[in-house]
Amino acid sequence: QVQLVESGGGLVHTGDSLRLSCSTSGRSLSGYNLAWFRQAPEMERKFLGLAWSGSGTLLADSVEGRFTISRDNTKSTMYLQMNSLKPEDTAVYYCAASRIGVRRTDAYPYWGQGTQVTVSS
Repeated sequence: QVQLVESGGGLVHTGDSLRLSCSTSGRSLSGYNLAWFRQAPEMERKFLGLAWSGSGTLLADSVEGRFTISRDNTKSTMYLQMNSLKPEDTAVYYCAASRIGVRRTDAYPYWGQGTQVTVSS
């Protein structure tokens, strides 16, 4: 089994930066891609990007240029650095793990509990 725990969320102001962490534990995540999603109230969960199991990252067009993803396998942790935050970034942010590198939520069998990010104007 794989456990994922997000942390680092909070209340920030427009233009601020925030770094989220996704700590993993349990079975080895070798071969698993780690992804970030977010879900705003009454909206579908949306793909933000992923860190490939090997190396490299992929970002959704909607956040490229403001968000970056990194992965430290020695710490079993993935990060989401968010800059120039906007009120529309307000959502619950989730990390997820899958052997498949896709954007569909149903491809991810393992999820964290989420961390709330609120950006005030």
